[in-house]
Amino acid sequence: MTDVDRFYAAYRDGVFRYLRRIVGGADAATDLTQEVFLRVSRAGMPVASETGQRAWVFKIARNLALNHVRDGRRRPVMVPDPQVVTPATQELGLALRNAVAALPALDRDVFLLREIVGLSYGEIASACDVTVESVRSRLHQARQTLRRALGATLDVRSQRGVRSAIAGRVDRGIG
Repeated sequence: MTDVDRFYAAYRDGVFRYLRRIVGGADAATDLTQEVFLRVSRAGMPVASETGQRAWVFKIARNLALNHVRDGRRRPVMVPDPQVVTPATQELGLALRNAVAALPALDRDVFLLREIVGLSYGEIASACDVTVESVRSRLHQARQTLRRALGATLDVRSQRGVRSAIAGRVDRGIG
């Protein structure tokens, strides 16, 4: 197994999940995921730590996603997995998708890279060409915006925080 094969096996699922959330469908995300790893194989593996490599591959994915959305002249579409369980989760999933799609592009990317992919603040900073402090600020801003947008949908009094309430639903594919 080559280095590119190992790299692909390690990161393809995270790259695909991230791209699917941004570009609005499995077909486009599959094509873009293939393009990411084609670019990785052409460029050669960076001589960096694992976290540096992970940030590098998500920077490529983010740039491709931004180009795809820009070229399509449309807002990103947040697409759920087809495993919606109840009308309540369906409603929450729709509200969450709309709220995340309405975030400014950088806030949305920071939020998704942290909550969907699980990148560290340093990796997100590297992938998005911003400082770690900017990542913290934008992540906080995105969470506050989502908290306000979902206030009517979630019972805010019993909410355990946007990260646990939203991330759990997003990870299960309903957001």
